[in-house]
Amino acid sequence: MHEDGNDWPFGELLCKLIRFLFYANLYGSILFLCCISLHRFVGVCDPVHSLKWFSAGRARLVSVAVWVCVLFCQAPILYFSRTKDVATERICYDTTSPDLFDDFLVYSQAVSVLMFAVPFLVVMLCYGLMLRTLLEPSWGEGGGRAALRMKQKSVKMIIIVLAAFMLCFLPFHLTRSLYYSFRYLRQLDPAQMSCNLLEASSIAYKVTRLLASANSCVDPILYFLAGQDVRCNLTMKRSHAGNPKM
Repeated sequence: MHEDGNDWPFGELLCKLIRFLFYANLYGSILFLCCISLHRFVGVCDPVHSLKWFSAGRARLVSVAVWVCVLFCQAPILYFSRTKDVATERICYDTTSPDLFDDFLVYSQAVSVLMFAVPFLVVMLCYGLMLRTLLEPSWGEGGGRAALRMKQKSVKMIIIVLAAFMLCFLPFHLTRSLYYSFRYLRQLDPAQMSCNLLEASSIAYKVTRLLASANSCVDPILYFLAGQDVRCNLTMKRSHAGNPKM
């Protein structure tokens, strides 16, 4: 079995590029969803002070910082991605060549922790605190319909973001970790790791990789909701600024 094998009709440059773009899109989406969640959290839980903290200039700086972080962390993909001619096929390794797999495993684990696990915990914490705040009977007093609309949109955003993480990102990272672990164990001792188990984990990983790509369909909805919330937030913040109880 050629692990990560496929008949790749293109050159190594495109092999590297497509792997790099896939992971850059994946982790860029995760980090931007984390930023949106933090922004929503502050806007709901501390709307008065958020007037001072957020501006268009700072939003641009955060966006640039996110992309710099993503490009820096994903740059090693351009090194690890390789092709190899085997018989009549050309393999574009999904991970890397067998001799570099141990190094790639360490790199992959570090990226998963820094760019998935940490943002995921931040998102869960933000939305947990947001829900607690939104469920308080006193929340939105004096805001009228604007407060109700903001509450409804905040709840919709919570549901969509959590769905994106649970359906697109979490299964992908879990199955990828299992597959990489099984593959590593099989390299150490083939007798202790069933080839069927490795193949099953590989199939599960490839299926969830499709789900991870589906986040591109969810992102525009989230960005649309976030854009709508800007106008609603301005109204709410003005109301909160004039109401000390908020």
